[in-house]
Amino acid sequence: MTGYRAVPTLSWPLVLQIMVTFAACLFLLVPAVMSVLAGVTVNYFRGLSSGLTLNWVIEVWALYADSIWRSLLIASTCLLCTLVIGVPAAYALNRWSGRAARILEEFVSLPLSVPGLALALALLQLYGTWQGFRLSWGFILVGHVLYTLPFMIRSVLAVFAAIDLKTLEEGAASLGASPWQRFRDIAVPNAMPGLLAGSLTVVTLSVGEFNLTWMLHTPLTKTLPVGLADSYASMRLEIASAYTLVFFVMIVPLLVALQWASTRAQSIGARS
Repeated sequence: MTGYRAVPTLSWPLVLQIMVTFAACLFLLVPAVMSVLAGVTVNYFRGLSSGLTLNWVIEVWALYADSIWRSLLIASTCLLCTLVIGVPAAYALNRWSGRAARILEEFVSLPLSVPGLALALALLQLYGTWQGFRLSWGFILVGHVLYTLPFMIRSVLAVFAAIDLKTLEEGAASLGASPWQRFRDIAVPNAMPGLLAGSLTVVTLSVGEFNLTWMLHTPLTKTLPVGLADSYASMRLEIASAYTLVFFVMIVPLLVALQWASTRAQSIGARS
């Protein structure tokens, strides 16, 4: 019969996988939805019957707007620093093959194996006496760059390892391209999927980093996670939940945009 399509039968393993996936989604989404609803509820203990309001969100913005903007500033500056340092570093490690390069790569990845509190303590011991630097948000930025830089380097290095970059550069060199032109016009465009994936990781980690930031911050340099912990400890539950809502509204669109850009770059790279 024309246009007839057989309906696939659901096997028990497939049904079980769907159920597990659905349960995992509920496990992740239900607490987030409840927290968001608490942030717009007049009285959390009375529930939605007490009515909805945006007063808690307005109060959070009045109390913590500086922390929110500071987190975005630190995350964007951290991303810029990791791009400026990480992309050339990954390019050099890819070209410089050998045992020394592998040792250096492991050394760069060392902050991933060190707890954030230990890394923050080391920074405090080293720069704690630099009062002007210690009291600025640049001190937190240094910690975030040290923590997120390995993710950028490894993301870009993985793309370099997956393509025949050496042959592409040899072809460009035979046409008279300088080392800088080869890096700018050959290496960077081909590394774009890894660069965007690394950017997504760096921004996510920088915005949500708590342990390291908690050790490095001062009362005048709070960030989003530190302010959230402060609101949960000293404010009403509705204000803390409204803080979570503000966090979602400001961060989720940014992460979605970065994820879309990374996926699009990968699809373009696969077609080219």
